[in-house]
Amino acid sequence: MNLHEYQGKSILESYGVTVQRGVVVDNAADAMSKAKELQELTGTEGIVVKAQIHAGGRGKGVVTETGSNGVVFCPSIDKLEDKVKGILGGHLVTKQTSAEGKKVNKVLLAEDVYYPGAQEPSEIYMSVLLDRESERNVIMYSTEGGMDIEAVAEATPHLIFKEIVDPRVGLQGFQARRVAFNLGLSGQAHKEMVKFVYALYKAYEGCDASMFEINPVLRTSDDKIIAVDSKVTLDDNALYRHKDYADMRDKTEEDPLEVEAGEAGLNYVNLDGNVGCMVNGAGLAMATMDIIKLSGGNPANFLDVGGTADAERVEKAFRIILEDPNVEAILVNIFGGIVRCDRVAQGVVDAYKNMGEIPVPIIVRLQGTNAEEAKQLIDASGLNVHSAVQLQEAADLVKSVLS
Repeated sequence: MNLHEYQGKSILESYGVTVQRGVVVDNAADAMSKAKELQELTGTEGIVVKAQIHAGGRGKGVVTETGSNGVVFCPSIDKLEDKVKGILGGHLVTKQTSAEGKKVNKVLLAEDVYYPGAQEPSEIYMSVLLDRESERNVIMYSTEGGMDIEAVAEATPHLIFKEIVDPRVGLQGFQARRVAFNLGLSGQAHKEMVKFVYALYKAYEGCDASMFEINPVLRTSDDKIIAVDSKVTLDDNALYRHKDYADMRDKTEEDPLEVEAGEAGLNYVNLDGNVGCMVNGAGLAMATMDIIKLSGGNPANFLDVGGTADAERVEKAFRIILEDPNVEAILVNIFGGIVRCDRVAQGVVDAYKNMGEIPVPIIVRLQGTNAEEAKQLIDASGLNVHSAVQLQEAADLVKSVLS
């Protein structure tokens, strides 16, 4: 589950991470009063207005309706309301969104932490995530903060450092100190960074996150270390342990079909192909998508109906697949281990009849318990449903209906 910047910062702050302070508004009329409260709290004059969407590159992104960037700076609050209006309610297009962009329903008013001092502020990249190759957690960091880490990795890979942490023993003191040393910090900034790394790793483990990314972490002009941004992904499988975090979910940021499928107990991922997939099991889904590609099509989705495939569940799956206008055919590929194939076949027939005429051809391949009985049910239904036994046969049928 992805979080907004302000939500991620609230979690970080609860674990002792120093963050850029701010207030969230969803109405431009409230911006001035909220900004004044923030100024009184922080003592700073300037305000940064940040669009809150689940996508990176907001600062370089453009709001289609106004031409405003997704992150803008107001030296004073005189024109703050206009700046907020230029972002709030518009559709922000970044390199991580579609061409239509994402609607901005909230903006974060944040304090200006780039204040002048004895030295120039510097930006650092830092993230904590699981390194599947080493089966350890990894702290990834670089002096090249504020930039796309992918570009840094490609152009200057020597500027990216990794600290591998064994979760069985946790982050050690020498590792936190090595992070600060590799970043070229000394004195008070070094001490503050050690504290920052400890608190960040504690937050990552404590909330069962899949990833914490902060870009940038700022060393201020007076040697404070502050999280200026936050990109947080929580492990969905651990949300039962964090009811308060589960309540942070923003469904408006997610694909509507994926939300609908999740509420129906279906695992669904929308893709950009032309052949809908209905399977049971993630491994079989991957194999099915490969078969579709080999047959000349492209998978339109990943949809796992799970271990139960009665008529109601199959009908719901069909309806979700058919909401995608690009779907030209549907391949149902079920292995009957726990679930009987004839029960699935009856579910397909019943769902078809309940829905009326389905506008695209359906290929059903059922293998496992009662597979022969299932094929007989499909063949005798008189519906526009093609049955297959072998995987290659199903692939040939997909190819024929698309040609």
